[in-house]
Amino acid sequence: MAHLAGLSTDEVARREERAPGLLERLARTLAAASPEMSVTTGGSPPSVETEEETIVQMTERVIAQVAAEGRAVLVGRGAQAVLATRANALHVYVVAPKPFRRKIAIERLGIDPANVDKVLQETDEYRDQYIKTHYGRDRRDLTQYDLVLNAERLGFEGAADLIVAELTRRGWTAQPPPRS
Repeated sequence: MAHLAGLSTDEVARREERAPGLLERLARTLAAASPEMSVTTGGSPPSVETEEETIVQMTERVIAQVAAEGRAVLVGRGAQAVLATRANALHVYVVAPKPFRRKIAIERLGIDPANVDKVLQETDEYRDQYIKTHYGRDRRDLTQYDLVLNAERLGFEGAADLIVAELTRRGWTAQPPPRS
């Protein structure tokens, strides 16, 4: 997504799907790069609902294209719903207790400690509503995921190791080059 949006991975990581700004920028970047993806109007600006639906459709298109091209890691934006029926998709839900999430939000994302609880709550609510509104799903329904990993208990490296182990078990990882 970062590459397609013309942003660094750090920039994408700092912006959560709760802020429509990233999706808007992604849509504008894609529209500028691909005129066929542009949406024209009959002179009047589209409604907020139409604009949001257009962004959702573009996001779905990008997710489907990236998935069709091969191995990719897609984080958020409804990818678990868009790719729900794909047999070659691994759906992972990373969880953590609120104190750990607060710490990470403050230290890694630069969230103001005075606002961190509000930001976490709003982010969770937006994500829940986004998935419910556009896909009729409960984001927190664990049955739609192949793996549920606790980032605090496992650490980020440990969680990544488990994901790679599952990919390897499924035969989806690249084979190491032959030794000479």
